[in-house]
Amino acid sequence: MKQRAPGKSGARTRGAAKRPKARETCGSLEAAGKNLPCSRPLVLRATKPVTEQGSLHGRRRKSPDTCKSQKVLATQGREKPSSSRTKVIVSNVGIDVSKLRLEVAVRPSGERFSVCNDEEGLRELVKRLEEIHPERIVLEPTGGYERGAVIELARAALPIVVVNARQMRDFAKATGRLAKTDRIDADVIAQFGEAIRPELRPLPDEAHRTLEAMVTRRRQLLDMRGDETRRKHTAPRVLHASIDSVIEFLTRQIDDVDGDIEKLMRSTPVWREADDLLRSVPGVGPVLAATLTAFVPELGKLNRKQIAALVGVAPLNDDSGASKGKRRTWGGRAPVRAVLYMATISARQANPALKTFHDRLIERGKPKKVAIVATMRKLLTLLNAMARSGRTWTPQLTG
Repeated sequence: MKQRAPGKSGARTRGAAKRPKARETCGSLEAAGKNLPCSRPLVLRATKPVTEQGSLHGRRRKSPDTCKSQKVLATQGREKPSSSRTKVIVSNVGIDVSKLRLEVAVRPSGERFSVCNDEEGLRELVKRLEEIHPERIVLEPTGGYERGAVIELARAALPIVVVNARQMRDFAKATGRLAKTDRIDADVIAQFGEAIRPELRPLPDEAHRTLEAMVTRRRQLLDMRGDETRRKHTAPRVLHASIDSVIEFLTRQIDDVDGDIEKLMRSTPVWREADDLLRSVPGVGPVLAATLTAFVPELGKLNRKQIAALVGVAPLNDDSGASKGKRRTWGGRAPVRAVLYMATISARQANPALKTFHDRLIERGKPKKVAIVATMRKLLTLLNAMARSGRTWTPQLTG
């Protein structure tokens, strides 16, 4: 039997089996019912793209607006399903206060506006902020020009918080905002409220603000009298009479303010009780009692470490790696600290327990300044414990 060459016949057979017919005759196309030109080749290929299993292209849907299509898109993560739960945008408002205007910035919306720092402008400010419903409104003290805004916002029950100006400026430097304008400051204050979220604290009422103003005025009069006293030492003798008359006038003013503070402290039952409690400690007089009542409303609500840090008599660490630095006091409420220092000097002589504590530190080799600051902290924590417990002073409390 005659054999064929294996290469040719095999290749032809395999090619015939795999190669599709590239051209149809007119008769075959007409028989198939298709009206196509005879000269155009017909390529066998898919008229629709082949899709993977589960793909949206392989699913039939009439319209992308149908309920079925929306459900399919939702399951594939292409479209979020409609839900009654809406994302609540939390807004923080920063206000930069000046004598004439209030610059307002809202985050994260980026809204900004400005109002006059007067009665009409404050009404507009309250109205616009009530529409925003902010989580907190942050501003910094500006020499008393912020007082009107704080009062009006507090009356409207808006969440207002006043933060330390130094802390605000440090935050601006940390975020790279070195330029300083009213608009930039307002945005930095809003960003501070959004990032740091300072604690909202109850604002003082009208009587408390009056007491604060009286205590502040007393300190201002004392400073002016001190300036005149120092000025007399270097002034010509011809000016001494004038300086003496000013000192006498300031002394009368201080006595009048002291009387007004005493009447106000005794007119309120809560303040009268607190005044009697604090002044039961030997060495604590009406000035320290009124100052603590006006400027430290947290007295009796914090622990000893917190109250010491709040006033600025707590030693702070200054360590880095193997280096152990000296502990230093820093920050706090300077007006309270100044009055507390003078009261401690007096209490060190009048209070045997505090005198023993101070002398023991000196005997251990502590510097005099360290010893007096430690005694100030001892007196403050003692008054804080008494205010918390409601117990009057006994010598055993300082043990």
